[in-house]
Amino acid sequence: MSDILHQFKQMGKQALADLARVKNSQDLESFRLRYLSRKGEITRLVGGLGSLPQELRADAGKLANQLKREVQEAFGKLQADLQRTQAVSDAPLFDVTLPGRPFRLAARHVIMQTIDELVEIFGRMGFEVGYGPEIEDEYHNFIALNIDEKHPARDPLDNFYVDEHTLLRSQTSTMQIRVMETRRPPIRVVAPGRVYRPDSVDATHMYMFYQLEALAVDEGVTMVDLKTTIDLFIRAFFGEQTHWRFRPSFFPFTEPSGEVDLLLKDRLGNESWVEMGGCGMVDPNVFEAVGYDPERYTGWAFGFGIERLAMRKFGIPDIRWFFENDLRFLKQF
Repeated sequence: MSDILHQFKQMGKQALADLARVKNSQDLESFRLRYLSRKGEITRLVGGLGSLPQELRADAGKLANQLKREVQEAFGKLQADLQRTQAVSDAPLFDVTLPGRPFRLAARHVIMQTIDELVEIFGRMGFEVGYGPEIEDEYHNFIALNIDEKHPARDPLDNFYVDEHTLLRSQTSTMQIRVMETRRPPIRVVAPGRVYRPDSVDATHMYMFYQLEALAVDEGVTMVDLKTTIDLFIRAFFGEQTHWRFRPSFFPFTEPSGEVDLLLKDRLGNESWVEMGGCGMVDPNVFEAVGYDPERYTGWAFGFGIERLAMRKFGIPDIRWFFENDLRFLKQF
């Protein structure tokens, strides 16, 4: 009996001594395989209790289970300690005495800021906001806007055609048709969005740019309403002292038509008239295309280039700066 108990005690001491020499996870796994795995020495020792004489089993089993529990508890504690040590060593070093890094807040792009301001100004005048597709069919981009097949604006070289009858919209005037197709007067709506034209890129031209379309339709609408709205907008956006003018022009979808020019100073202080966009009274043919009675309803529309508005307001000399993603430029706004 004493020989069996002595053997059990020696096994436990040897296991605890070997465990004390474990320094890393690899050594710990080797210890587990040697002593605590299914074929380990302690597991085999406990499993052999059944071969002992009946009178020895109780005392030997009690001692064997006690030794196994002690070794398992010591193993579990060491395993947890090694995991904590490993987690700390794997964590990135952080010196709390270093000065903090400045946190830079993002800002909306200057074009988006300009669109927000435009929408807010017209919202105060009772205009809703409309959005439409940038890929358009010829009907909405040309035909319904009274632009016939021979008009130079429909030249394939002056547009980005997707297929024979579909193109990237060349103007936000398409929103006039889409709004009037789904609504009856009175209508007061502005529609900001991107348009596409294959222009040669320079300081004032880009193949993709933003426009703001405005449309007002009701009974008794006149050029006086158009002029008043533009005047209120220009003074709200550019300032009370801004000078502007109408200049006669031609657009297939408005009659009469005009251009809006602003009197602005350049960086050297020289004043000159600068075109902002086109406008006019909605042509009766456009009303007939959407099922409106041109004898009952009248309306006006205009389209202004949003980059052009932002360039004149903030003194930006080159339209390409809006799209180059140069933070030296963008973070000024």
